[in-house]
Amino acid sequence: MAAAAVASIGLMDSAYFVGRGEILSWINATLQLSLGKVEEAASGAVQCQLLDMVHPGVVPMHKVNFDAKTEYDMIQNYKVLQDVFNKLRINKNIEVNKLVKGRPLDNLEFLQWLKRYCDAVNGGIMNENYNPAERRSKGCKERNHKGPNKSSKSLQANRLSSANSADGAPTTEKVCISTVTEERYMEQIQQLSEKIVDLKVSVDSTEKERDFYFSKLRDIEILCQRPELEHLPMTKGIRKILYAADAKDSSLSEANEIITRSPGMFSDEAECQGTPNASYT
Repeated sequence: MAAAAVASIGLMDSAYFVGRGEILSWINATLQLSLGKVEEAASGAVQCQLLDMVHPGVVPMHKVNFDAKTEYDMIQNYKVLQDVFNKLRINKNIEVNKLVKGRPLDNLEFLQWLKRYCDAVNGGIMNENYNPAERRSKGCKERNHKGPNKSSKSLQANRLSSANSADGAPTTEKVCISTVTEERYMEQIQQLSEKIVDLKVSVDSTEKERDFYFSKLRDIEILCQRPELEHLPMTKGIRKILYAADAKDSSLSEANEIITRSPGMFSDEAECQGTPNASYT
């Protein structure tokens, strides 16, 4: 499959059946990284470097931030990636809002597509002269040498330094505390994101179970509406249970009473079974 055609592959394509373990092994081996989860690639930097590997000179690596933690910084990486897509005329929609949330499934699907694309370029043959670690370090150096592109963390450190130098207080300790606090918040956000994913899976499972049992009750209701059955005591008893308004109290006793008090109920059943003289106690 040609690289240009990979952008339009369907969700049932074999590309989307590649497991996350294989995806992570491929990324780590290709870019000399040590990712443990696919959502660790949510910043978009990994995707940028994968394209840098298969299309040398197209990706402005000095604009790629491998230390991106905030959604703002991540979005900047995806802007770089989108510009590269436009240059290469890759018609692939990048769902940035989903990817930066770090949702495992969304990031896995995008990486599965990207692996298929990279495998399609030059038959998946890697450039032996490509040094991923060096390319990352060069990008960082070039970015750091550009004055206006300072990170928010650096600006925060400068503000703390200016404020503390005025009263003679040490600044290093406060900057470290600020960094630790930010890392703690990021860890809490990651934990909450994982809980949200688990809750969504649980809700989806509950909804499927609810729909399953509702369809069963609907089938019973339709059966009870048949003209030859709707007047029968058994049908009335079933409808009594189906249409009970109070969810706290069981309607089973009332349904039993309707069936038991119906004249000829059991004798009719006996005749249907060919035992007209059978007695019931």
